[in-house]
Amino acid sequence: MPTITLARHAMATRFEIVLHGENPVALRAAGEEALAEIERLESQLSLYQPTSEIAHLNARAARQPVKVTPSLLGLLQHAQKLHQETGGTFDITIAPLVRCWGFMGGTGRMPTPEEVAHAKSNVGMQHVLLNGEDFTVRFAREGVMIDLGAIGKGYAIDQAADILREAGVANALIHGGTSTVLAMGRSPEGGPWKIAIENPLNQPAIQQTRPEEQIAPLVTVNLENEALSVSAIWGRCFEAGGKVFGHVIDPRTGQPTSNGVIAVVVLPSATETDALSTALLTLGEAGHEQVSNLRHGMRTWLATRENGQIQLKSYTSGARNST
Repeated sequence: MPTITLARHAMATRFEIVLHGENPVALRAAGEEALAEIERLESQLSLYQPTSEIAHLNARAARQPVKVTPSLLGLLQHAQKLHQETGGTFDITIAPLVRCWGFMGGTGRMPTPEEVAHAKSNVGMQHVLLNGEDFTVRFAREGVMIDLGAIGKGYAIDQAADILREAGVANALIHGGTSTVLAMGRSPEGGPWKIAIENPLNQPAIQQTRPEEQIAPLVTVNLENEALSVSAIWGRCFEAGGKVFGHVIDPRTGQPTSNGVIAVVVLPSATETDALSTALLTLGEAGHEQVSNLRHGMRTWLATRENGQIQLKSYTSGARNST
């Protein structure tokens, strides 16, 4: 069967769709429509586009209730539920801390304790008041800011996948920057889609020096009608005092997380894998079983660095395995 590959840049990353089936013209049309939906959602959900619905909300909600579209309210309600389920480690109000640490459009900097304390005072879903009856959002104080960066990409992929399904596409792979991927049906080879997770030791931020040869993947995951998300401390990071500070910040402490180096979550929903991989990386080993038991059949992997070695632990449906 023919295979079609389409790509588009959105949400500060490259989205790619691989489709295969009997009708390449129909596949291409469905893929283009799905990518157009991702672009539309970027214009709605982006923190950085001044005309987006999120920018409008952030600019006004501390002064008055702001009416939002039903779809956005539904996403915010989903984020609120995930915040509660993860003990606050997934938090869409993290933006003040991201800005404080210099990761909002930058590569990071070391803030003062006073700056961290001030930013942290504006973080927390208790500051976001959602009204499901009139579709409004109100912030309880000035300085609160919503950033959907840890859930928006997964949500966009889920919406794109819905468009493909409605168009009759049975087999496809959608990924956004390789950090979130959704697999529909079977791969062109006839089996599950195989996703290789990069070994942290290939990253200079973890290894300090780039190895002469690429180290084998940490794990290869088989996906079939499932989504997978990866959260890692590298990417946007900086070093100070011999320590690496990454862009994933623990809203409970106001500090970049150091409980893991990479977290992987597999579930049917890319919206949920996007959010829960962030929570798992933040919680680390102490919260691994807690996160893994939030959804039936969830598969998770968490890598930590101990004495210069990468330790990988996995859970599936509450059964613990070490690799």
